[in-house]
Amino acid sequence: MDKPNILMIISHDTGRYLGAYDHNVETPELNELAENGVRFDNYFCSQPQCSPSRGSILTGMYGHNHGMLGLAHMGHSMNKDVDTIPSEMNKAGYDTYLFGFFHESIDGQLDGEKLGYQHVVEVPGNAAKNVTDKVEAFLEERSKSSNHSPFYASVGFEETHRPFDDFEPVPLESVEVPPYLPDTKKVREDLAYFYGSIKELDRNVGRIKKSLEENGLADNTLLIYTTDHGIAFPRAKGTLFDAGLETALIMRLPKGMNNGGRVHDELLCNIDLLPTLVEIAGGNIPEGIDGASFLPLLKEDSFDGRESFFCELSWHDRYHPMRGIRTTKYKYIRNFEDGPKVYLPFDIHESLSGQDVREGYYVSNSEEELYDLEKDPLEEHNLADDENYKQVLLDLRSKVEKWMKDSNDPLLEGPIPGVEATEWKEEIELGNVYKGSKE
Repeated sequence: MDKPNILMIISHDTGRYLGAYDHNVETPELNELAENGVRFDNYFCSQPQCSPSRGSILTGMYGHNHGMLGLAHMGHSMNKDVDTIPSEMNKAGYDTYLFGFFHESIDGQLDGEKLGYQHVVEVPGNAAKNVTDKVEAFLEERSKSSNHSPFYASVGFEETHRPFDDFEPVPLESVEVPPYLPDTKKVREDLAYFYGSIKELDRNVGRIKKSLEENGLADNTLLIYTTDHGIAFPRAKGTLFDAGLETALIMRLPKGMNNGGRVHDELLCNIDLLPTLVEIAGGNIPEGIDGASFLPLLKEDSFDGRESFFCELSWHDRYHPMRGIRTTKYKYIRNFEDGPKVYLPFDIHESLSGQDVREGYYVSNSEEELYDLEKDPLEEHNLADDENYKQVLLDLRSKVEKWMKDSNDPLLEGPIPGVEATEWKEEIELGNVYKGSKE
């Protein structure tokens, strides 16, 4: 096929909390995209926080391999020699554009052009409606241009990042409380505003879809919607539970490829996106990356899928080092320092829902965690000390240890340097945080 345009919309902290994934929030535009496209039901990130996860999307590598072990605005950065989606698209003859939000840095520089984009369109605040204004203007201009080169465009929305309170909430009784959270008034109120943010995200996905159609670009454009990690609620973002790692991926393939509401449940990781897109673009997949192309799946050719992927967390706004592996059946997590049973990033800690769960979460963690995902999909029963699962524990532990050694994980050398967010200082003084197992 001719090289298609590729337009990827990436939202913030959305997980799979969409109507298109059978939640009761209204997302008619994303529902339509899934119903007439391809939806992936077992697509995960390898890191449950913004910059490292986006770095993995951009490079096809796990976090400690691309180098970004924390947030870009707190001093963390990818290695200067990494290949990225836009840099590889440039090599494949694409014009590359960045619209709105991004949160990756290379060699200490938070700069879209350093990431490989030829054209960077900044949008103050990165609100979806304002970013979409710029995208619509670009698509109209592109349709009238004599430039026949294909384009790759990354479109970043601030939604659905906290705070949500600028959005119109839905009625409290209409929200669906995730099964891993308590059904309290505060949790429902928090979710009600989150629903408003999701609806705003969806509206602007619809505007971009409409603009592609009106400008005659839809048939030859691969349209992608995805996000960086799980939702910004307790026991999701910032954890290695599935709720923190689950991410939406919906694609509308170019004309000539089978869309038609296909649903795939093969295990995939966001490190697999770069090689897939580079292969679609006719480029050469960089050597030494961690991901693998799933283009055969899109073309409905033979495809085995993954047996597992590794996952990790080092720094967010506090230090909480974890490494793990998720297979099709099990989850293994190693905690490298004493800390809370469930880490809450600050914006979740101070949220309405965070206030209702701190007491239960701010108890000591376990050095190892093991979950049987088939019997215990909510990961509530730690089996690390269960003799019936001893061989599973030993096998997964050894795989994580080997991965860390083979990839020269800096955590093996001791604590990873970083800076704690200043917002925590007052909460620590007030005694509102986990106090440590020795206190």
